[in-house]
Amino acid sequence: MSTPSSTTHIVDTLQQYEDAVSWINDTLILPDDDELTFTVDLTELEQQINQLLTALDIGSEDTSTHLERLIDDVSRGIPRLAYDLHFMKDGASTLQNALVAVLQRSRDAVPKETSIALDNLHQLDTIKGRMEAAREVLREAESWSTLEHEVTALIAEKSYAKAAERLSDANKSMVVWQNTIEYDPRRTLMVNLQNQLEAALSTALLSAINAQDSAACKNYFAIFSDIQRESEFRNYYYASRRSPVVSLWHTASLSDCDGQEPDGVLFTDFLPRFYSNFATLLNNERSSISSIFPNPVITTSQFISSTMSSLQPAMSQRLVAFSMYYGDAALPQLIVALRATEEFATGVEKVMEKIQFASPMLPSMTSGSSAERTSTHRRRQSRMSISLRPGQHRSTSNPIGTFGTANSTTEPMEWDQEMFQPFLDFQVDYGSLERRFLEQSLFKIIASDTREKVQATDRPRLFRERAVDIFGAAEDSMNRCKLFTHGYGAAGLLQTLDGFFQSFFDMWTADVQSESHGPPSVFNNTISDGELADLDYTAQDWSDIQLSLHLLASARSVSDRLSVFETKLRNYLSQVASHFKFAVNDPNNLLTGATRGESQLLEQSTLNSAELHSLLRFVENDPSIKDPPFSSSVRLQAPPSPPEPLLKSARKALSNFALTCQNALIKTILTPLRNHLSSYPSLPAWRLSVDPNSSTSRNDLKVPTFSLSPTEAVQRVAEGLLNLPRLFEVYADDDALAFGLETLPFLESDTLKSLTEQVQETPNQTSHRRRPSTFMKPVAIDAEAVSSAWLISLGHSFLQYLTSDILPAIPSLTTSGAAQLASDLEYLSNIVRALNVEHAALDKWKTYVSLPDEDGVKAFREGDAQTIDPVLDRVSRLRGWR
Repeated sequence: MSTPSSTTHIVDTLQQYEDAVSWINDTLILPDDDELTFTVDLTELEQQINQLLTALDIGSEDTSTHLERLIDDVSRGIPRLAYDLHFMKDGASTLQNALVAVLQRSRDAVPKETSIALDNLHQLDTIKGRMEAAREVLREAESWSTLEHEVTALIAEKSYAKAAERLSDANKSMVVWQNTIEYDPRRTLMVNLQNQLEAALSTALLSAINAQDSAACKNYFAIFSDIQRESEFRNYYYASRRSPVVSLWHTASLSDCDGQEPDGVLFTDFLPRFYSNFATLLNNERSSISSIFPNPVITTSQFISSTMSSLQPAMSQRLVAFSMYYGDAALPQLIVALRATEEFATGVEKVMEKIQFASPMLPSMTSGSSAERTSTHRRRQSRMSISLRPGQHRSTSNPIGTFGTANSTTEPMEWDQEMFQPFLDFQVDYGSLERRFLEQSLFKIIASDTREKVQATDRPRLFRERAVDIFGAAEDSMNRCKLFTHGYGAAGLLQTLDGFFQSFFDMWTADVQSESHGPPSVFNNTISDGELADLDYTAQDWSDIQLSLHLLASARSVSDRLSVFETKLRNYLSQVASHFKFAVNDPNNLLTGATRGESQLLEQSTLNSAELHSLLRFVENDPSIKDPPFSSSVRLQAPPSPPEPLLKSARKALSNFALTCQNALIKTILTPLRNHLSSYPSLPAWRLSVDPNSSTSRNDLKVPTFSLSPTEAVQRVAEGLLNLPRLFEVYADDDALAFGLETLPFLESDTLKSLTEQVQETPNQTSHRRRPSTFMKPVAIDAEAVSSAWLISLGHSFLQYLTSDILPAIPSLTTSGAAQLASDLEYLSNIVRALNVEHAALDKWKTYVSLPDEDGVKAFREGDAQTIDPVLDRVSRLRGWR
């Protein structure tokens, strides 16, 4: 029995768990066992459980007692609470009356003469304030009357700083004329004077900018700031400094966009050179911008954005022309262009860091002009996407705030969004681009097959070789998804790969179907001449059997490769899910190789969809990619189930291909049997009118006869059915027969399961273990179960052909013919039972054909016209019961 202290500790630990099962497992003290074998003493385990139950009972009683005590305290305190509230209300009323009395006494204590004097002083102070305000207005009016003359004179004397200061002072007084008739004329005068000053400064400013005279530019910047023309100064500076880069972009001669000039260079070769020149310019401007502008980080960001937006033709236009030039093969080229942009952006971030470290942390860095901050805020809001999930926030930490300074609340730089915005439409369309590229790769792979006719004997080998090429191309798609979308295109990647593999398998399925109607093919017969020489198969039949088996073997090989590829795809998606999970927990964690702006653009795009997160949650919950936690305690959980396939359509298409091969094999194997029945519906025996159950002698003596013998056609069919096990004994070592057993026609899953369980219950030492099919739950299947499954499918397929095509083709049945048919069907029924086949339609034909005329007429007339059995209806027509 646990002590009270230990009991309290055990009960307290229950609050640390969300699952009672986990708490029980961790609370039970079991011996360590590295081999995970559960050799626990049940008596000791029962004692621990009893102790645990006792601790829970004690804890429950303590909780109940404590709750009752709280209820009693509350019940006693409620009446006292009402009394306290009433007492507080009376006290507040008393205090209010006392304050009113004190106020009245204070007023009565001041003499009347003193009160009048104070009122006069207040009135005089009000008059003084209004007179001073009137004086200021008169001074401003006098100042405005000479403003134009003074500013014009200062401009003529090239005293630009004094003129700017005079205009700045005058602009401050504009508020005086607000809502008056004088406001518009004075505002127009102010703008005109500012324009005159700017025009006078523009030539000198451009000369200073071109000469890279930082001191002069800084003075001019102060002047432009005084006249509220800071944005114009920036436009002058940006336009002048970016002209070499813009000119390089505009004059570039490109062969794969901008009219596709034949003598031009490739865009992917030109773009790194362009970015290299741009990076050199930024490094040169780093010191100049820091010495001229009070907010160099924001200024550099605006300089980059203005440069990118002034490119003609625009980056987006060139990317569109670039992608149209390459067509279906555009994706790898776009990745090269995006990688060059990302490398440049990474270099720009380093330049930003250098500017940040070299610049003092002044309040002006966060201020800027109101127009700039308003424009930046409006631009960022226009790019917000409704694809953000509920509860999701943007990780908008900026370059300044990254260093942990007091300016961590400054707005983020958006130069990188300006650079990556043109790529966003292509990134959103990644699924379509990837599918087009894979389809082009598939076309190139199969181009050699279409140029010349491939022999049928080479089709299985060619299928495996082309599958290797296809999977190789598909494996590269995961890397393309990572480079181009940084994982956000995972949902489109999965759909693309699924459809890509499905198209490939469907193409081969159609090819196999058309091959069965094509010219005959010849395989080298691997069976000795005397081994199955008595079977009714021609050399072409043996060749077709070999072809189907080889195709099934190839399908099994491709299925294994598909499973390996799906494992790689699952691991890739798991890495993407882990990365996104870390990014949510740590907003500063950026995508690998992506800047903050690119990350935000992708996060706010339609790629960041509910479908993507549903896929990632599905992969995260997949037990096949997680190692089970090691523990020596008892875990109350079931063993992990097999993972659900990711490429469902591809697996279904491969299963359909296997089914097509199986149908072709079944058709070939049953061809001799069907040939034996080609003339079966037209046998003369169906029209005999002699009673087959008796014989008349010359003396008219009735001699009883034995049961009828089956017809020769049925005997030959029976011999063929009995020879089928021998055929499968020859191919017992061929693993292709064990592939895709669940797709065999007329083979129920319960039947296959029973065959497998039967083999497992009675193991055979000489049985061959088969590799399980990838479409089924992995189980051990030996040769006996495989042969049984195929024999059942063959038997049902043949009987289906017999009951649906041959028997209904019989024109009519006499009594003698019905007896002969019943004898044939009885004989066939016994034969197929030896193959473990029971066919409901065959039993119905045998039963209805064997009925006497009186019973048949009665059975037909008792049936409902809407629900009558189709077999009975057909037999009634043959026997004339209708």
